[in-house]
Amino acid sequence: MIVLLSGGVGGAKLAEGLAAVLPASHLAIVGNTGDDLEWYGVRVCPDLDIVMYTLAGIVNRETGWGIADDTFHALEMLGRYAQETWFRLGDRDLATAVLRTLRLSQGLSLTEVTERLCRELGVRTRLIPMSDDPVRTMVRTPAGELDFQNYFVARGAQDQVVGVRYAGVEKAVPSPLALTFLEAAEAIIIAPSNPFLSIGPILALPGMRAAIQRRHGVTLAVSPLVAGQALKGPAASMMQSLGYRPDAVGVAGLYHDLLDVFVIDAVDAPLASEIERLGMAVAVRQTVMTDLESKRMLAAEILQIVRGVRK
Repeated sequence: MIVLLSGGVGGAKLAEGLAAVLPASHLAIVGNTGDDLEWYGVRVCPDLDIVMYTLAGIVNRETGWGIADDTFHALEMLGRYAQETWFRLGDRDLATAVLRTLRLSQGLSLTEVTERLCRELGVRTRLIPMSDDPVRTMVRTPAGELDFQNYFVARGAQDQVVGVRYAGVEKAVPSPLALTFLEAAEAIIIAPSNPFLSIGPILALPGMRAAIQRRHGVTLAVSPLVAGQALKGPAASMMQSLGYRPDAVGVAGLYHDLLDVFVIDAVDAPLASEIERLGMAVAVRQTVMTDLESKRMLAAEILQIVRGVRK
C-alpha cells in the first residue's frame, strides 16, 4: 500500500501518475481539507475535488481545478442579484457540493461522503479526507487575518504572509481510515504541494506526525520548489516571508523529522549535499509534470526509489 499526502493541483498530478502505475487497491490518498469553505450554504472541498476530478478524467486541464467544459450560469445569476461571485464554482462543480452537503446533513461523515462521490464518478482509488472534523487554514497578513480562500482566490495570493494557523485543528482528529492506511503503508509519499497551505494542515492534526514517524515503511517527499520557484502558487514567496529558505533545502527542513528520502529536480542537484546533512537521502529526478507521461514516469521512479530503500 502506498499512501499519498496531497494538496490540490500538485498533489493531483502525482496522484494521477501513481494511479496509472499502481492497482487501485495499492494506493490511498489523504487529502487536505484545510481550504474547505461554505459557499452559499454548500460545503466545497476544493483539494479533495481536484484530486477526485483528476482521477475521474473530468478535471479542467487548463486550470488544474474544476470540471472541463463547465458552465457558470448559477454564478452569473447570483451576480445579477448583486451577490459575491469571486469564488468561481461552476454549475457541475456546484452539483458535487450540493450532494456533499445533503449527505453530510443526513449524518454521513465526510469520509463516507467522499467515498460515495468517488465511486459514483468511477474513481476506484481510495480518497480520504484528512479529518471528518472542520479545520480551516487562516493566513495572517499585514491587512489582517484572512481565511484561505479570501487570501488565495479573492485577493489573488498577493498579500505578504506573516503567519499561518489551522483553526480548529487542536480539536480535530485524523480520519481513522487514514490512520489505518498509514499504519499499513509500504511507503508514505508527501506530494509536491505547498508545505504550509496543503500539507501543513494534514501534519498539524494531533497524532499525525507521530503516526508517520511510527511507520514501518519508507517516507518520501517530492519538493514543490524547482530552482527556488513554485510551479504553481505562492509557496516560494510564503517560505521567504515566513523566514525559511525559499528552495528545496528549506522545504526539506520542514519535513526533516519525517523523511527517509527527499526527491528534488535535476536543476537542484547542487543542493543535494546540504539536504543530506539534514539526515535524509536525496534522489535527483525530473520532477516537473507536464503531461500524463511525465506523471507516470515520476511515479514509477518514486516506486523504484521506495523499493531500493526497502531492500
